Amino acid sequence: MSQPLVEYQTEQHIATITMNDPKTLNAFSTPLKGAIMEALDKADKDDQVRVIVLQGGGNNFSSGGHIGEMLENGMESEALVAKLDFMLREVAEVSLKLRAIHKPIIAKLEGAVAGAGMNLALTCDFRIAADNAKFVQAFVNIGLIPDAGGIYLLNQLIGAAKTTELVMLGDKIKVEDMARLNLVNTVVSADEIDASVNALATRLSQLPAKALASMKHMLNVHAYSGLSEALDLEVEQQVMMAKTDDFKEGITAFMEKRKPVYQGK
Repeated sequence: MSQPLVEYQTEQHIATITMNDPKTLNAFSTPLKGAIMEALDKADKDDQVRVIVLQGGGNNFSSGGHIGEMLENGMESEALVAKLDFMLREVAEVSLKLRAIHKPIIAKLEGAVAGAGMNLALTCDFRIAADNAKFVQAFVNIGLIPDAGGIYLLNQLIGAAKTTELVMLGDKIKVEDMARLNLVNTVVSADEIDASVNALATRLSQLPAKALASMKHMLNVHAYSGLSEALDLEVEQQVMMAKTDDFKEGITAFMEKRKPVYQGK
């Protein structure tokens, strides 16, 4: 019997949502997205749940978008653009849901935290990272732009200058640099991350839930009010990128495991 793509558990007012597709390092496929949304809805509606933990199985949070699904209809332009458009709108729904739930959400980050995986983690309220976590805004490496609210979220958290560096260069980001930039709340050893996440979740679960909900609502108004518009702009711009020769070269080079040669077309 196959394992579910998302596992859902509750204990002591804490709901734990585990992405469970280790073969892809928990890449965001359409089925995984649907299962995550179902689990988030369940936690949102359960009055006994006061805190949500989002994590990945197999010692990885998420490798980002599911390249295999993106290319399942082939490289023909219209089919590829339509598929990418659909997938972008799917992951955008998850970003909006993470902010719409007025309960604290903790991202437990270890292993791969890449692309859309990193950006969905940024949408959460707290981020605890293991010292083995590997972060990257990888989109530029295949001729695309960040999705799941990436540029908007980074700009809100660290400003335009550093955001420009992270998204345009697409370099791997060391976990200690993530902490220095305040993009993660805490860095602990891989052996300690479960205990650290549980300690924070337990602490939050014992605080006044209505006050926390009001705080998150106010943070949404003051810091995230433009997220929906940013996600719409991402889709518009990403569809434009999907029509470029550079994207086709980038994705082909990725599949062939070689360095791309871009022509600016």
